Amino acid sequence: MHIQRKTALIAVVLVVSAIALWAVTRPAKPRLAAPSAIPVRVVNVTQQDVPRFVSGIGTVLSLHSVVVRPQVDGILTRLLVKEGQWVKAGDLLATLDDRSIRASLDQARAQLGESQAQLQVALVNLKRYKALSVDDGVSKQTYDQQQALVNQLKATAQGNQAAIDSAQVQLSYTQIRSPVSGRVGIRTVDEGNFLRSSDAQGLFSVTQIDPIAVEFSLPQQMLPTLQGLIAAPEKASVDAYLGADTDGHTGDLLGRGHLSLIDNQINSTTGTLRAKAEFSNPAQRLWPGQLVTIKIQTALDKNALVVPPTVVQRGLDSHFVYRVNGDKVEVVPVQVTYQNSDLSLIQGVQAGDVLVSDGQSRLKAGARVEVLKEPPQVIQTVDATVQP
Repeated sequence: MHIQRKTALIAVVLVVSAIALWAVTRPAKPRLAAPSAIPVRVVNVTQQDVPRFVSGIGTVLSLHSVVVRPQVDGILTRLLVKEGQWVKAGDLLATLDDRSIRASLDQARAQLGESQAQLQVALVNLKRYKALSVDDGVSKQTYDQQQALVNQLKATAQGNQAAIDSAQVQLSYTQIRSPVSGRVGIRTVDEGNFLRSSDAQGLFSVTQIDPIAVEFSLPQQMLPTLQGLIAAPEKASVDAYLGADTDGHTGDLLGRGHLSLIDNQINSTTGTLRAKAEFSNPAQRLWPGQLVTIKIQTALDKNALVVPPTVVQRGLDSHFVYRVNGDKVEVVPVQVTYQNSDLSLIQGVQAGDVLVSDGQSRLKAGARVEVLKEPPQVIQTVDATVQP
């Protein structure tokens, strides 16, 4: 009996100890912490005039490029220009041996003189026969024969004159003149070579550099826009750049011209249309055969609401932005009217509104935010030391 009481007492002590230990060590009821502010960066909606552009890849083409070929056979006696020389239309470029043609010209002139002398005698006789025919001094047949002789000699004189004109044309071909103003290309023949008019290679080419053109292709959906630009009273501006940067920005500006024409048909295979722009090229930065990037201003949005592209978010059915209102944000649906790699034009907000530009992934309507300041600009020093 004593042992049972002792055992019960020990059990009671153990239970009380366990209850006391649990009361001491049990975790305190957690308190609900206030939600922390989400750090974000913001921008203000600005209002400005924004031009719209369309870009494409084009090839620089000369407006006039001529391969200079001989039009008569002969020996090349003189070359009066050098490779790469600038020439004007009508400048003498080369001469061919003209002795044979000059001899033919002199022969034709001699034949004309002989025919004119015979015609003069025939006209005198015709006049005499006409006077005699009044009194029947000569027969009607003799008078008619003399008239026919006069007509024959006139035709012979005309033929001789035509031979002279032809020889003069052939003689002019022995002096090769530039048909256009431009730059002389690489020469393919030297003085002393015998040239034929059937030679396809020619002597060299003369290519016009200023002004110059750029031919490019655009999607067929751009046809109405280009037609509107062509019909506009002011010529549409076209810029040509040397390639494009990896971030999508254009390279060095090579020239500024205007849209000149649209091709008369669309390529049904590629669904593109060809167009051409003309450029003034006094500095010769545009060169025939060069590949360039062209940008055409298609429109100008006045007083447009402008934000960086990172501001606009894509929803299931539409676009939206987060607008800061005090220390919280609200979701505002917007319409994107135009967008490129640098900016977006939107509708649905007001100029001056503060919109979130970075940190949207953690946001929702009514979330509390903390606006971060922009980090200080890092100024890179340039080493101006001249290396030997």
